[in-house]
Amino acid sequence: MRTLGLIITLLLSVNLSFAQNLKPYILGFETTENVAIIKDKIVTNLKANNIYTVGQYQPAEDPNRWVIVFTSPELKSAVKSVGGKTGFAMTLRVAITSENGKTIVSYTNPKYWGNAYFQDHFDKVKDKYSTLNTHLIAAMKASGTYIGSEFGSNKGLSTKDLRSYHYMMGMPYFEDSVELEDFDNYAAAVAKIDASVKNGTPNVKIVYKVTIPGTKLTLYGFALSGENGEAQFLPIIDQGSPKHTAFLPYEVLVNDDEVHILHGRYRIAIAFPDLTMGTFSKIMSTPGNIEDLLEQLVD
Repeated sequence: MRTLGLIITLLLSVNLSFAQNLKPYILGFETTENVAIIKDKIVTNLKANNIYTVGQYQPAEDPNRWVIVFTSPELKSAVKSVGGKTGFAMTLRVAITSENGKTIVSYTNPKYWGNAYFQDHFDKVKDKYSTLNTHLIAAMKASGTYIGSEFGSNKGLSTKDLRSYHYMMGMPYFEDSVELEDFDNYAAAVAKIDASVKNGTPNVKIVYKVTIPGTKLTLYGFALSGENGEAQFLPIIDQGSPKHTAFLPYEVLVNDDEVHILHGRYRIAIAFPDLTMGTFSKIMSTPGNIEDLLEQLVD
């Protein structure tokens, strides 16, 4: 009996540990309304809760997907207080996906991505994230019948694992970002990317641009098309349900005089933490392809 009790205690402990783990996405609500109708409702309700849309687009040119990218005073304040590569945390995303006869609204889990990008600095900004989370839930409740369940990983990741995440030994960490280019100064870096956007870059289209006043940080989001773009790699990695539509778009950060992207083998893995090595091997060229596409912005 004592052995059985010990086993039950251990199982309960493991299950509790999993319950406390974080997953990359949150299921907001399901609806029968079409994407065109629901996206406008969500944008309105986000704004009513002090959350501001900075861009929208159709990922992978898939008519069953839509992404709303947003920022908020809390996100900007958190990034400004720490700076550097936490600039990748300036935005989060709401996804609208038509699947299995329903329209599913999901969003990136603030605490998951906050811990991943702020790492040990997250404790300094956790109150800001808590406030944002409350506003997001209010916006979702105003838009539909709120569900609030996390998804995107079977067991999820602990905050400790998120803060030092890498897919496996030899794979990049958050800090192992790819420097696309360095310039004489911040203004020159931003001007170059803006000029590339204005003049047009093959298979690269801007979704949003966010700058935090008083910093030398600007975050861009880009849609990637063509034979090596989103339509090529997203169907391979996004096999489950609900879909990980809020994984996109891909970000480019201007941090002072440097232009960075997160390494594809980190950015894809953190968004799909249960991705099997077999599936990952099918997109082995994708990280390099993404880098090549975005590098055009600074050439």
